[in-house]
Amino acid sequence: MLDKLEKQRTYALVGHGGTGKTSIAEMILYQSKAISRLGSIEDGTTSLDFEPEEIKRRGSIQPGFFVYTWEKNRHFLVDTPGDNNFIGDISYLLKAVDGVVFVVDAVDGAKPLTKKLWTEVQDAGLPALVMVNKMDRERADFRMAYDSLVNLLGIKPVVLYMPIGAEADFKGLVDVLEEKAYYFDQEGRLTPGDIPEDMQESVAEMRELAMENIAESDEELMEKYLEEGSLEMQELYSGLRKGVLSGEVVPVCSGAALENKGGAKLLQAVQSLLPSPLEHPDWEGEDGRQRRSHPEEEPAAFVFKTITDPFSGHLSVMRVLSGTISSDMILANPVRDEKEKLGQLLLLEGKKQTQFKEAAGPGSIVAAAKLKSTVTGDTLCSEKDPFVLKKPQLSPCILSYALAAQEKGEEDKVFAAVHKLLDEDINLQLTRNEETKDMLLSGMGQLHIEMAVEKARRRYKAAVVLKTPKIPYRETIKGKTEVQGRYKKQTGGRGQFGDCWIRLEPLQRGEGYDFVDAIVGGVIPRTYIPAVDKGIQEAAARGVLAGYPVVDFKVTLYDGSYHSVDSSEMAFKIAGSMAFKKAVEKCSPVLLEPIMLATVFVPDEYMGDVIGDLSSKRGRVLGSESDKGITSVRAHVPMAEMLQYAQDLRSMTGGQGTFTMEFAHYEECPGPIAEKVIAENSAQEA
Repeated sequence: MLDKLEKQRTYALVGHGGTGKTSIAEMILYQSKAISRLGSIEDGTTSLDFEPEEIKRRGSIQPGFFVYTWEKNRHFLVDTPGDNNFIGDISYLLKAVDGVVFVVDAVDGAKPLTKKLWTEVQDAGLPALVMVNKMDRERADFRMAYDSLVNLLGIKPVVLYMPIGAEADFKGLVDVLEEKAYYFDQEGRLTPGDIPEDMQESVAEMRELAMENIAESDEELMEKYLEEGSLEMQELYSGLRKGVLSGEVVPVCSGAALENKGGAKLLQAVQSLLPSPLEHPDWEGEDGRQRRSHPEEEPAAFVFKTITDPFSGHLSVMRVLSGTISSDMILANPVRDEKEKLGQLLLLEGKKQTQFKEAAGPGSIVAAAKLKSTVTGDTLCSEKDPFVLKKPQLSPCILSYALAAQEKGEEDKVFAAVHKLLDEDINLQLTRNEETKDMLLSGMGQLHIEMAVEKARRRYKAAVVLKTPKIPYRETIKGKTEVQGRYKKQTGGRGQFGDCWIRLEPLQRGEGYDFVDAIVGGVIPRTYIPAVDKGIQEAAARGVLAGYPVVDFKVTLYDGSYHSVDSSEMAFKIAGSMAFKKAVEKCSPVLLEPIMLATVFVPDEYMGDVIGDLSSKRGRVLGSESDKGITSVRAHVPMAEMLQYAQDLRSMTGGQGTFTMEFAHYEECPGPIAEKVIAENSAQEA
């Protein structure tokens, strides 16, 4: 098994949306003879984008998996989505692989989202190589893409294969280290040839830079390079692999996936440069213990994705961390305190599954159907030596919609369908806002939530309606007053009597509610004072202006009276409520709106547009920073203005902008907006 594992590769295709990752996967599968014909995204015939929603929008919305064989070596491939709406679980996907093929577009080069994804790869500590795709497209520019890798991502590149020509004239590759040229035939196969004269100088420059970068990753090679000015080919390759594994250098390939150009050289680079599972650093457990990535260790597997198959039901997709697992094995789930019988292990090949009849060793990506309690993020392991992998951080949800059923009486069906989607997509969250009574579906963006709803309609026939969620406004006071709350009711028998005097005054923003008992001389019995407090709190929760909770105030109960027969807790509770409402009306009540801290990442050229747009949304810009062509803008913006911001930012920056958002504080709502909110609330009550 060790010999097989040394040659096994488990890697992910990563890059922002539109770079052609799925087309590269298709080219790889075709080159390795895993498929007999090249599928097309335009025609909806690729092996890895098979969900109806993916075919419709011509882009990945979930990861694709495929196991194939290259030169008798097994490769596990993970094709990750690149749209900002669908990359929330990228940290989980990267936990499942040993290396990365990072895809960059030869037309646009690296973008802000490229940097975000590259940071994820670096944080995961994964070796990577870069594929500059789309060399056949109009305006393709390898040098521009190369410069963006250096300037925006800050990588130390080693160009392995330079393109010969570009656009319609893209006809071959130059092996920079070997100083050999290869030309494509009509099928994308390579035949040797001469390096074009007009490229010889640039190839020599790239080779010298590659040699220098490789030497810098190894002290011995650096000494030899400084002494002799060059390195032997064997030293270059051994130094290159060492530099890749340490993350010091990043090899760069080029090609055109749609024309099946460059796949063979990319596969060679994957096989020779990316690590095997045996070279993966020790896994860190939740308890701080380490686990070696080796078949002789006790078995452990990390469930990093759950998918729903129309025939097999729930499939738990797992990466074997250590030891070996096999069909029908019983493993423990320490997080759930349960035992799981795996059943038949499956290999994933796009939408197809095949039975895996061997023992799955470290690095294997396999699936098990219908596990009873295991969910995404759990670790399955042996009972005698439990191990729970330390889970990576997920990206926070940035957008919420209120969820409702299209038809009355269908609520249970809608929520059952959505709960099934939550099992599959850990970046979706379903919560209930107790204040507004909304059921909120939260996700990574508008498209993310809309695709989830579309899937619920298609799969589970659930008629789901999305609505803009209510804004959780608050009310507060600006003045100070003293009032009496007196409740008296006589109905022939025993009456009701409660009488209290309160002093109402504002507190600093965020200080909440403070109740002070200043009763002396027993003018209100001790048993009734909590009832006054409760009446005030209940009235504050219902609000006075627009039905939103009143916050940041202090009430001092300082006087009152009672009746020895007619007084009761209920009477004093009502008296407290009456006093509070009367006092608020005298204290200049105002509406507060939630303010969000938004951080927007855009190319430098869009900074002015973004700042202007945030200002038009009543935002207050706190500052901006530029780093390697990307500007981050921080601003406080009212939540009401940010509900559609994902869509606004996409249209403003051509899809190149990203943002995060979190609650910051409450501020007084401007008069005209407050009046509108109050009027809407009055209309709803009517």
